[in-house]
Amino acid sequence: MRVNKKYSCLPAEEKGIHIINIRAIEDIGYDQHESTLLNSLSKNPDADCKYGLYFRDGKRKVDYILVYHYKKSSAGKTLARRAQQNDASVRGTKQDQPLPGKGVQLEMGESEPHVDYHEDDKRFRREEYEGNLVEAGLELERDEDTKIHGIGFVKIHAPWNVLCREAEFLKLKMPTKKMYQINQTHGLLKKINSVIQKITEPIQPKVAEHKPQTVKRLSYPFSREKQHLFDLSDKDSFFDSKTRSTIVYEILKRTTCTKAKYSMGITSLLANGVYSAAYPLHDGDYEGENVEPNDRKLLCEEWASYGVFYKYQPIDLVRKYFGEKIGLYFAWLGVYTQMLIPASIVGIIVFLYGCATVDENIPSMEMCDQRNNITMCPLCDKTCSYWKMSSACATARASHLFDNPATVFFSVFMALWAATFMEHWKRKQMRLNYRWDLTGFEEEEDHPRAEYEAKVLEKSLRKEHKHKETDKEKLTWKDRFPAYLTNFVGIIFMVGLTFAIVFGVIIYRISTAAALAISSTPSGRSSVRVTVTATAVIINLVVIIILDEVYGCIARWLTQIEVPKTDKNFEERLIFKAFLLKFVNAYTPIFYVAFFKGRFVGRPGDYVYIFHSFRMEECAPGGCLMELCIQLSIIMLGKQLIQNNLFEIGIPKMKKFIRYLKLKRRRSLDHEEHMKKKQRYEVDYNLEPFAGLTPEYMEMIIQFGFVTLFVASFPLAPLFALLNNIIEIRLDAKKFVTELRRPVAVRAKDIGIWYNILRGIGKLAVIINAFVISFTSDFIPRLVYLYMYSENGTMHGFVNHTLSSFNVSDFQAGTAPNDPLDLGYEVQICRYKDYREPPWSENKYDISKDFWAVLAARLAFVIVFQNLVMFMSEFVDWIIPDIPKDISQQIHKEKVLMVEVFMREEQGKLQMLETWKDKDKKKGENCNNHSPGLSRSRSGSLSSCHSYPLDV
Repeated sequence: MRVNKKYSCLPAEEKGIHIINIRAIEDIGYDQHESTLLNSLSKNPDADCKYGLYFRDGKRKVDYILVYHYKKSSAGKTLARRAQQNDASVRGTKQDQPLPGKGVQLEMGESEPHVDYHEDDKRFRREEYEGNLVEAGLELERDEDTKIHGIGFVKIHAPWNVLCREAEFLKLKMPTKKMYQINQTHGLLKKINSVIQKITEPIQPKVAEHKPQTVKRLSYPFSREKQHLFDLSDKDSFFDSKTRSTIVYEILKRTTCTKAKYSMGITSLLANGVYSAAYPLHDGDYEGENVEPNDRKLLCEEWASYGVFYKYQPIDLVRKYFGEKIGLYFAWLGVYTQMLIPASIVGIIVFLYGCATVDENIPSMEMCDQRNNITMCPLCDKTCSYWKMSSACATARASHLFDNPATVFFSVFMALWAATFMEHWKRKQMRLNYRWDLTGFEEEEDHPRAEYEAKVLEKSLRKEHKHKETDKEKLTWKDRFPAYLTNFVGIIFMVGLTFAIVFGVIIYRISTAAALAISSTPSGRSSVRVTVTATAVIINLVVIIILDEVYGCIARWLTQIEVPKTDKNFEERLIFKAFLLKFVNAYTPIFYVAFFKGRFVGRPGDYVYIFHSFRMEECAPGGCLMELCIQLSIIMLGKQLIQNNLFEIGIPKMKKFIRYLKLKRRRSLDHEEHMKKKQRYEVDYNLEPFAGLTPEYMEMIIQFGFVTLFVASFPLAPLFALLNNIIEIRLDAKKFVTELRRPVAVRAKDIGIWYNILRGIGKLAVIINAFVISFTSDFIPRLVYLYMYSENGTMHGFVNHTLSSFNVSDFQAGTAPNDPLDLGYEVQICRYKDYREPPWSENKYDISKDFWAVLAARLAFVIVFQNLVMFMSEFVDWIIPDIPKDISQQIHKEKVLMVEVFMREEQGKLQMLETWKDKDKKKGENCNNHSPGLSRSRSGSLSSCHSYPLDV
């Protein structure tokens, strides 16, 4: 085995520990320096390296960690014994073993023990990959003597020249020496802002990044040729830990390992088990005594604590620690939560208005008045008997709380609220882009995914085998056609499965209602509707939660078989599929109650049956809006409580406990080893890996749908969403700070495809609320009655107007009630809710003209409401500029200042050039004065005199 000369192993005198000093390959244009010897270790080497945050020398910071599993074979033990015999200075410990290539060859003719060739293959790949990382300029250090048995760690450090090179490649904007004054408001606005700052001071987080700034450093994409523009007085802190880990991750992605069948980056090596994990380190501990101050501890105190739920989020510190993409998510969540406050206040006012006017509502008073003696037709065949309308008094009164004229106003308000929220977020996003120096940032195409490269290689090998061609291949739609077909069939099947489950719940409701109607107790018969509704909604909730998890896994599998080229394409396709399936799963039961229940019932004597035995469901006398409210509230609150909160708290805790038990089982029984403090990378390895922001966004988008789509039926939805989000922000923050490994910082200037989904939901909400008001509530029938049929201009007689009559002698054979005298008297005419001709009419039981009048009014309202609200939303969109005026002025000011900086630099160069020319001219005159007789060599002398300063 060839020894790699890039690694130098130096024995420590005191502890006998291998110390590896890796000399990075310098860039072109940089001088290569001799590798310096490391100082001997102190008595506590772990404290010198801050327990894993630095290399063993205590100077080079750990920017990234690679984790791998290893097995100690008998061959490895033999090699270890021979290494100890050959090197007397190495004793005892195995910490920081040499990296690839540092080994002892077996003597010729000696038989090698049996080894695991699969493990050897992984080791060879690691050796090559780590060697390539060293050639790329990174510095590595290995540690296999950890408390976690069988786990090895490779610490990675990026030296200054590598950071400069990669920052230039990535076009990272860095602060320059130039500082400028931020435009401040004047006059009345300044006084108002100062008052607001004093009022909100108690709810501001106590972090330096959150304080209002009056000056800002001018930023410019980093360039090694223009390093004089940047403040490099402290090179160690010029690139923060977030930027350093991002740079290292970019190198890890593009560095290949060619010993495999195809080139492999870090994502492929992780997928193939060569490495088990790769992550940047947290800044330190967040709790405990004598913990050094760090950003993680500050975030835990001022952000990830339930005790600061009333404070603003330190978004700038979140961005500094986790990166722009995660910072934008929490900024969006904060803006959404703030915007829910006015929506909640208006929703509460609408609900209180319903409570205050419930006793003045004439239709519900007529339904509750027993003197009207309205006898209703049976709700089911045979087992159900006639019933009094006054028995549904409670339902009618409760319906008024959500079905009143104020709900129409609230629907218009929420449509405008959604448009205002989107515009407010765009403006907030532009402010963050300016503060975070992302104004000119454009996302470049990412590296191809490992699976895509593998498919391309497989295709090229097949083609080369057949046609002997070696042209660069790519996947076309023909290659992906089987995956597209599978996606289409799979999504249709999942949507059909959701519809089938909803249909099964409908059958359950119908059969349960018929069974409970047979109950001999009057209380059982009176609570049939409530019992059936509550149990059916709970079943729907359980099914929705289960299918949500199943659909998430199916959406990921369907996206994987498509083999998208880049991670961005993969994420967008995954989001689209997951959102489509979860949207259908969450809202199908609600859509059924809102638009289909009670629409296809038929009439007494001619009902619509399912499977020739189950009669379709009817709405309550007060309408289906109350049931829609119950359905929406239980599903929304249940999802938030169980899925969003309990699952997010319980599942990570359970996984952490399982990992703890596994590690405890593996751990050595040595008491001294057990008491040793863990290194930082060991502690972070026990945390949960970061799985992306898609689940976090998804639950908030579904909640946004609950708040906007059916808000006409549940005005308290914004209030419950606000209460949930106050907890959700701190819960997510605590998860990111304490439960998850530190994610790689990703630059982003917006929230991506989620913004388009939000806009789509906002447009859909206008249409759905228009149909809910028109067809689900009684708002339009009341208006039609008030202005067309009321004799005295009041709502008296409205209930009787909406009920049709039926002669009980017209029941089909076998469908009449078994006990027709259940009410104590014989019934000749019963009533049912519909607009039909009476039995004494020539066209008995036909649809009456009142039905067509109400239908025309309903359709007209949908058209007017939709167009009016859409116009108002577009007007709000147009009148509010996307970019705040002060931010556009600051961006323009930055461009002007940057031009001035470069103009001054060019003027300085021109002045220097003029100075050189003046010196050159004087030199030429001196040459002429000292050699007047040499006229034939004058031009040559002048040339030589001119050439000297130019060479300098």
